[in-house]
Order: sequence, then structure tokens, then C-alpha cells
Amino acid sequence: MAKKDGGVKTGLTRQMGILGLAATGICSMMGAGINVVPFMIQRNVPGIGPYVLPAFLVAAVPAILAAMAYAILSSAMPRAGGSYVHVSRSLNPYLGFVASFSQWFGLSVAIGVVSYVVVPFLRDVAFGLGWAEIGEILELGFVRLAISFAFLWIFVLVNIQGIKLYERTLIPLMFLMFGLGAIVIVVGFSHDQADFVAAIQAKEGRQIAEAASQPFDWKIFVTASALLFSSFIGFDSIAQAGGEAKNPGKSLPIAIAIAILTVGAFYLLFTWAVYHSVPWDFIAAESMKKDISAPGLLSYVLPPVWGVLILTGAAIALINDLPAMILSVSRLMFAWAEDGIFPRSVARVHPVRKTPATAIVVSGVMASIGILGCHLASDFFLGIDIMVTSMLVNFLLMVVSVYTLQRRNPTLARGIVVVKERWKQVFIAVAGAALLGSLLIVHIVKDLASSPGAWYFHSTFIWIVVMIVATMIYFREKGKLTKQGVNLSERFSQLPPE
Repeated sequence: MAKKDGGVKTGLTRQMGILGLAATGICSMMGAGINVVPFMIQRNVPGIGPYVLPAFLVAAVPAILAAMAYAILSSAMPRAGGSYVHVSRSLNPYLGFVASFSQWFGLSVAIGVVSYVVVPFLRDVAFGLGWAEIGEILELGFVRLAISFAFLWIFVLVNIQGIKLYERTLIPLMFLMFGLGAIVIVVGFSHDQADFVAAIQAKEGRQIAEAASQPFDWKIFVTASALLFSSFIGFDSIAQAGGEAKNPGKSLPIAIAIAILTVGAFYLLFTWAVYHSVPWDFIAAESMKKDISAPGLLSYVLPPVWGVLILTGAAIALINDLPAMILSVSRLMFAWAEDGIFPRSVARVHPVRKTPATAIVVSGVMASIGILGCHLASDFFLGIDIMVTSMLVNFLLMVVSVYTLQRRNPTLARGIVVVKERWKQVFIAVAGAALLGSLLIVHIVKDLASSPGAWYFHSTFIWIVVMIVATMIYFREKGKLTKQGVNLSERFSQLPPE
């Protein structure tokens, strides 16, 4: 049971199959990304108008390159805390830690965002069922906070209980989410914009003028693509579960491919269906007045019972984010602690359930702060912006790691079992770095050009603060390891223990 450096083995067990891994990635990606972001983007990126679907397609390209980088590195380094392990062994341990720390922060905030956003969907379900009193109660601020915390901590407990309960919870919810989400696709393509205009006139007496032409603006388009890239963030959670995957060298790349292709196709059909039946200028106008979603938009052309079903599907999609994302962020913390650059107690594994319970609880606390932040800021897009900044940086380092692994760590590079050809690896690294770097620059420029009212509403400034905190933690813990006589070069050239 001993490690080479005298510690103990992780205690994690390889219990998760391909379906569980794929569900982890799929459920981390689908949620707010599919039901809210493609429509609220009309407010966050004014002027995108009818070009949301093409922007989605552009955003998918760097996402696919990043996914390929994850698949390559995961096949060679299948360990818990995948992205941290990949960068620290392929590029640099400092960059691996600070980038994954900002990723952990961004995703933890996103967990809080999802927990907070799900309540309005439940409220709309209540109103749709005619439960007006319950719907009004769910609009109360303290009730929304209480329910948000309840959802979060229920799934913290599910994660603590072990992989079997996790899979039994996540996989059925995933299939239910797809089934109910498919209703949106069918309804969207079954109606056209004339049907929508007639329905809203009949229900509310409102008349919608024919949409004016919207000029194409490359700057706006690329800015929208950078934000829509957030919809593809989540497949990396598969890599974080690398220490608990069965036959990881093959199952991790396969699960990543399943997740990115399945979700990408579903996203595009889903978004296309809604914009097929609802005029983009109506979506843009409504987004300026209130938070909107796919179910709310399609409710005008649906009988009440179908409206309730797609609202329920949207709520399930959001809820599904929680267990998968909690698993992801907790395994990052676990990996840091295993390497000794975070308090060792965080690596504690439950002796029976074989889960990093301490890391899961700490991640839950951070997500709880994210819930409070959403409530105080009254705008969940700040949380999404923070996540996009941190994930773009992390993905950028991942594609660079594909290029540097063979030179820095040829022993580990020989473990790659997918995309073995060097020229293909170089292409993925160079193309990925160019596209992801461009999106990062566009995203930061857009953030700094905004006028939110206070510096801490700029996601870039918050990210910089997080990076400073991460740097302080890294050098403090590194100093402790040096005093203990740990050979850091050896530690960061080898994989963590099984």
C-alpha cells in the first residue's frame, strides 16, 4: 500500500464504466448552457441577433480540439484531477496548479449558479400546474436561497456516498433529460415563426413586427462564440474522474468523444429548433426585460401540459449539472493534496465509501459561496464569465501540454493510446492554442470594456485575484515540501499513485 515517497495509496477504486463517465461529461455540459445561455446571450452580447447558431458552430471547433487534447493526455495519465495532473507532468507544476485552481474556482462558482438558477424553473413548473401559491412562495428571496442550498448539499451527499449511488442517480436523470429535451426539438421544428406570432397575439394581444435585418459584425460574432464556448465546458470532468475509471486508457477517451459529440449535436438541434419557431428579435427584446429560457419561449405555442413537461426537462437538465460538477471539482482538490501542494487532509478518502469526502465537502462550501454571490449580484452571467475565463486558460494549457509532453516527459508520452502520430498532436496543439487564445483575448477585452459598476463585477479582475491566491498557496506548500526533503523533480515527473 505504500507509495514511492512513503505516503499511502489514494484509496480510490476503479468502479466507473464508460456510461457513467460519459454521463458525467454530458451532465456537466448540459443545463444552463442549453436552456438559458443561447437566448440570454441576446442581452449579454447585444447585436448577435440571428447569428447565434453560426456562433455555436464556431465555438464547437476549439471545444473539439480541447476535447482531443484531453483524450490524448487522459489515455497516458488516467488519474484523479486529470487536468491538473496533465499540465503538471507535461508542462509545469506551477502552471498546472494555478490553472486548475482557477478552474476549480470557476466551476465551483458555476455549481452555485446552477443551484440558484434551477429554482425559477421549479417556480414556472408550479405556475404551469396551476399551483399559484407555491409559485409565489418560490419567488421569495429567502426561499430561493434555501432551496438552492438544499439541492447543492443533497448532491454533495450523493457524491460522498460513493460511485455506485452517483451512477444510479446520474444515468437515469440523463436519459430523462434527453427525453424531455427532445420535446423542445420536435415542437420547435413543428412550428414556424408565423405560428408563434399568431399564438402570442391570441394569448396576450401583442403584435410582433417583422424582424429588421441585422448587420453582421465580426467583433460581436466572435464575442458571442467566446461566451457560447461555455456551453461545451464540462467534458473535462471525465478526465477528473480518471482515478475511478475502469480500463481508463481506453474508457476515458471514448467517454470524452461520446460526450462532446452527443452534446454538440443536441445543442445545435435544440438551439436551431427554438430559433426556428421564435423570432430572434422577440427573444432579444424579452431578454432585456427579464431572464428567459427555451421552455418559457416555447410555452406560447404549446398546450399547458407540454409546457410543464419541457420546463420539467429544463429543471432536470440543471439539476443534472450538480453531481457531475461536484465530482469534478472535488477530484481536483484531491489531486493537489495527493501531490502535497494543498493541505494533506483534503486527500482523505472514506475507508468504506472510497470517496474523497473532505474535498467534496470543501467544494460544496465554495459552491455555497457561489450561491450567495448570485443572490447578491442579481446576475448569474458574472458566474458564467468567471468560469469561461478560467476554463479557456485551462484548455489553452491542455493543448500546449499535448505539444510539450513528449519532450518533457517521454516516458509518460509512450502511454498515449489515441492520436499517436506526432504530426497530428502538433496540429491539435497549434490549432487549439490559436483558437482558444483568440477566444480568451476576445473574452477578456469584452469583459474589461463593460461598465458593471464595480471592479469586482469584472470576471477578469476576479480571476487575477484567484490566480494570486493560488500562487501564494503553491509557493507556501512547495516550500514545506522542500524543507521536508521531497524530490520535487521526481514527484512531478511521475504519475500519482493508483
